[in-house]
Amino acid sequence: MTFSTAIVAGIFGLGAPELIILLIILLVLFGGSKLPSLAKGLGQSVKEFKKASKEIAEEDKAEEAKKTETPAAPAAKTHGTN
Repeated sequence: MTFSTAIVAGIFGLGAPELIILLIILLVLFGGSKLPSLAKGLGQSVKEFKKASKEIAEEDKAEEAKKTETPAAPAAKTHGTN
């Protein structure tokens, strides 16, 4: 079992027997030829999710930086007589 699989299995409380049963169920439902494309699609969606969350975090940081910047002092107003 790889490190990332061990983390996911640990989070959901799945051991080796549960993962094997899950794999067999997926194999029966989708067939052997569909599993690689299914895994590829899942990987691409995770990649897109990470990319979008990273962009949102960067936008939030930029927005927070704009809020914390000190605004320039307002120009002195001159009152003229008409």
